[in-house]
Amino acid sequence: MKIALYQMNVQAGKPETNRAKVQQWLKDVAERHQPDVAVLPEMWTTGYTLSEIAQLADEENGQTQQMLKSLAKEHKIDLVAGSIAVKTADGVVNRALTISGNGEVISEYDKIHLVPMLDEPRYLAAGKDKVRPYELQETTMGSFICYDLRFPEIARSLAVNGAKVIYVFGEWPEARRDHWDALLRARAIENQCFIVAAGAVGSHDGPNFSGHSTVISPWGNVLALASPDEEETLVATIDLSEVDEFREAVPVLKNRLPARY
Repeated sequence: MKIALYQMNVQAGKPETNRAKVQQWLKDVAERHQPDVAVLPEMWTTGYTLSEIAQLADEENGQTQQMLKSLAKEHKIDLVAGSIAVKTADGVVNRALTISGNGEVISEYDKIHLVPMLDEPRYLAAGKDKVRPYELQETTMGSFICYDLRFPEIARSLAVNGAKVIYVFGEWPEARRDHWDALLRARAIENQCFIVAAGAVGSHDGPNFSGHSTVISPWGNVLALASPDEEETLVATIDLSEVDEFREAVPVLKNRLPARY
């Protein structure tokens, strides 16, 4: 399965600019690489303009989602479309979308862990539903968002429910890039799955983002790694049989004893 990731320099507070960038990127990547799956980063329409997020966020099933459905269908690519800010009855949520190549929304996930250091709970509503796996490319997969990475239970929940590929979307800070690298590799090894992580570069209100979008094998091998500071496309081909082989050779998930923990 061939995967293309967009390590994007998100233009904070400029949804129209960012939508145009993604539209052009998908056109280019479809022509140049013909990936099976294309992956976007976190909050790529608005960036972390939290003080303006109520005005900048999409309506539910709004302009960005309709654009993504059209692009997926046009290019016949499954889109693991990162996350966008969406207005709901409970407030603005940070919502991850997965859209099949026929333009169908097959998964939505609202970020459940909000970052107190960024004052996210003041501006965003936490997701109420558990993370759930979904089927893409005839394979069970899952997604979560940025700060969720620090909570190993969320990745484990996806793995024990069959996920062989887990996507992570981030606008992770440069100052904690080592944590991003280490935690992503740990999640791959402990859950015996592929980790596909789309990060961002650039900066907003001071802090730089960490870059280092990556694809990591179930064995913990880094198959592809983007730069720390350049906008770029990362392409990797993964062999899903590696998941079954590793889980058979080292049956960690079968040997769990959650009743004793």
